[in-house]
Amino acid sequence: MVEKQQMFDRYVVPEIPLLLRVARSLTDQPADAEDLVQDTLLRAYRGITGFDGFYPRAWLLRILHNTHVSRLRRRSPLLMFGPADRDEGMSDPAPHGTPESVVVDESFDDAVEQALGMLRQPNKKVIDLVDIEGLSYAEAAMALDVPIGTVVSRLHRARKQIREHLVDQGIGPHRHGR
Repeated sequence: MVEKQQMFDRYVVPEIPLLLRVARSLTDQPADAEDLVQDTLLRAYRGITGFDGFYPRAWLLRILHNTHVSRLRRRSPLLMFGPADRDEGMSDPAPHGTPESVVVDESFDDAVEQALGMLRQPNKKVIDLVDIEGLSYAEAAMALDVPIGTVVSRLHRARKQIREHLVDQGIGPHRHGR
């Protein structure tokens, strides 16, 4: 434990100001930048014993980048647009305009919470692990002790139920011809 802390102090701590500057350039809000750096520091601390000591700045910037991408993926409206829906013709996602305006709208949060509450427990658990906690399908399968195909099918069903609920609430995307 002492060696881990010494490595962290030696390789990571001096780079924190740089990480903050880069994070500020990647995010719109100072608070988001600080959260991004915090997540990066946690990941770096967990992985410091596997770091070879060469090019700490590059190593940390890679962690920062990967953390940022992961955070963006978690924030994207996966629940509204499944993989099959992305390329199909869709009308405007909401009467309010852009997808961003839908996500910011309080009614969207309420509708998603309501939809999550309506899911069967196995499907809700998969949504929690994959879409909220950011686990991979394989990690979720291991955590639930089920085959990966079960995770995929539960996730598909849960996302579909959530999308349908959002459409019923007048929030989700509306397909042409519906």
